[in-house]
Amino acid sequence: MKKDYATAQARRIITGVDEYGKSCFVSDEETPVRFSSEANTKCEIWRTGTLPVPVDNDDGLEGGVYTEPNDGGVVYRIVTFRPDSEWDISAGFGDSHGPLKGMVPPEEAGGIVGLHVTDTVDIVTVLSGELTAVMETEETTLYPGDTLVQRGTKHSWNNRTTEPTTAAVLMISATR
Repeated sequence: MKKDYATAQARRIITGVDEYGKSCFVSDEETPVRFSSEANTKCEIWRTGTLPVPVDNDDGLEGGVYTEPNDGGVVYRIVTFRPDSEWDISAGFGDSHGPLKGMVPPEEAGGIVGLHVTDTVDIVTVLSGELTAVMETEETTLYPGDTLVQRGTKHSWNNRTTEPTTAAVLMISATR
């Protein structure tokens, strides 16, 4: 049976301290905040607006899925990318707040569909499938276990296979 990107989910287990001061699991559930678009499904795991973060901070996921972390913060998510052949990639990427603010207009993208930029350093590790990272001058395909460090450059993502691709993504607020 073919895996459906739109139903992708991630399990999130959170630790804490019980009433006796002993470490414990305080929750074990599917991610409570997720966003599915034509391009991908983003399962939010944790978001924080500042570093260092208090160890007993909440998950910071109020307000839905928005791609970039707050200034000075980080966001960690599991993303499942739909095969390119199943959607109109020229529509670009988005989140629960609409199109990504860093989308490059097609006439300025040099023929690269979905080209965008964020003010972040992203660490992207492919968990399953294949994901092609497209830069303005070249591209490379990532396979399970491969990690790309995306340092605030214009880029696009392609899933040129016939199956969904899943990646773990840590986005860190960055300055230029």
